[in-house]
Amino acid sequence: MTAADRRNTLVFFALALFVLAAGYGLRDPWPADEPRFVLVAKQMVESGDYLFPHRGQELYPDKPPVYFWLLSAAFGLVGSWRWSFLLPSLLSAMGTLALTWDLGRRLWSPRAGLWAAIAVAVTFQFLYQGKRAQIDPTLVLMTTLSFYGLCRHLLLGPHWRWWLMGCFAAGLGVVTKGVGFLPLLALLPFALFARRHWQGLAPLGQGNAWRWAGGGLAFFAAIALWLGPVLAIGLSSDNPEHAEYLRNLLFKQTAQRYAEPWHHTEPFWYFSQVVLLFWLPFSLALPWLLKPWAAAWRERDARVWLPLAWFGLVLLFFSASAGKRDMYLLPALPALALAAAPYLDDIAGRPGFRRLVLGFVLALATVLAAGGLVALLGEPGFETRLVAERGLGPEARWLWLMLAGVGIAGLVAALAWRVRGANKACALLLVLLWSGYGLVVHPVLDDESSARGLMQQARVLAGPGTSIGLVHWREQNLLQAVGPVAEFGFRRPPAEQLRRGQAWLARDPASRLLLVQRTDALACARFVPGPGARRVGAANRREWWLLGPDALSGCSVQATRVD
Repeated sequence: MTAADRRNTLVFFALALFVLAAGYGLRDPWPADEPRFVLVAKQMVESGDYLFPHRGQELYPDKPPVYFWLLSAAFGLVGSWRWSFLLPSLLSAMGTLALTWDLGRRLWSPRAGLWAAIAVAVTFQFLYQGKRAQIDPTLVLMTTLSFYGLCRHLLLGPHWRWWLMGCFAAGLGVVTKGVGFLPLLALLPFALFARRHWQGLAPLGQGNAWRWAGGGLAFFAAIALWLGPVLAIGLSSDNPEHAEYLRNLLFKQTAQRYAEPWHHTEPFWYFSQVVLLFWLPFSLALPWLLKPWAAAWRERDARVWLPLAWFGLVLLFFSASAGKRDMYLLPALPALALAAAPYLDDIAGRPGFRRLVLGFVLALATVLAAGGLVALLGEPGFETRLVAERGLGPEARWLWLMLAGVGIAGLVAALAWRVRGANKACALLLVLLWSGYGLVVHPVLDDESSARGLMQQARVLAGPGTSIGLVHWREQNLLQAVGPVAEFGFRRPPAEQLRRGQAWLARDPASRLLLVQRTDALACARFVPGPGARRVGAANRREWWLLGPDALSGCSVQATRVD
């Protein structure tokens, strides 16, 4: 690696860290998933139960616990949920970039490795997920580590320790999110390429059956680190919730969710639009990659086609299920970038590609500038509606200034640098956009998006000594609750929660109130300012009221025991 390569790599990783970390510590968890995951981790820390996650009083069987362990560890390291909950995603994103760069460097050259990492880093979906407290960035790290280990052995080996590491990481991926086994599908094209004597494969020799079998043992050993204790406790426990937890997590949330999905149904071709739109601007290079990929096929180059074939298998796997979400395909992004890596330097210099990049910059910058300027200077109706929906105040002006400023800067850069500097203009626009998202959008929207402001206002209205019972609540309400709080189950229907809440309220009406979401399911309650009813505010487009017995007189109460 030359001095120039080292300098370029250092600049890239410093810039990537800045963009991914921009806004760190400036917000609390936001829906849909962040408050849920942080609440589960918080209850783990408080209860000491790290095997059976809870959401409130109920077990939470939707996801394995590895990500919750990482959130708990981050909190133990930092000591603040606000300053720690994004740390696993930040480190996972940086780790994914490092692994992609290093594998590309070893397969091709330091410059190709850097281009592979750049292709991942500029992708909209990768940046967005890397700045969120979701499981997916951690899953992508696990699958990338697994694929890295497999390639170190299959393409750059023999290296049996990396083979074991790749399989072990796949097992960790399974207990992070069920699809963590996907990197092992790379063994299918490897077997085909080896049978046909493709170039670029490592000389692994004959035999070694026990070494190959060791990979399977490593895979299942990683899963057993969690599944063994959980099965031992769950199957021997007298608590029926433990058996239901195992059934739900091991069957409903895995095989049943794949074969018979109950939500997020999309057509077979759904992920083609994900790649074209959500993987911008990397996806702009795809038309120029078809010809070199075809040449690599004719040359039987496994260094290109093993990552590309694995990407195709992952695409086929997720497309075959009716249930699809845009982030499902994200673990395959580094592999596609690696397959493109040896050609991106040449593509980036082509006038046709630069013209397409320039058009992308002009289009995105125009949308950003127009949106910001219309909100600032144009018809106030749009701004008023948005501010009312989000519960924002005068601070919303910073959003429009940021959008307008980023858009204008992108337009100026595109017009000044033109086709020759289109790649540079694109990089500038992305850095400004994502750093603006973190440094401006995070603090401006946080009070409303996190429900922190709502829960603080509820405490002010209720008083310091009043217990607040949550009805038809969301995870952010319990996570951000201040002072004594109770809840009556999350999965229970709203009417059942209200009945239990009324029974709880009746036991001590002088020092208890219910925080109730206004909804048609609870129309019996009187959501009108007056005795026993005070409007707290809105958060996440939901309206919340503090209600006492007088406001619930129209709701029937069944005999319900509430501890």
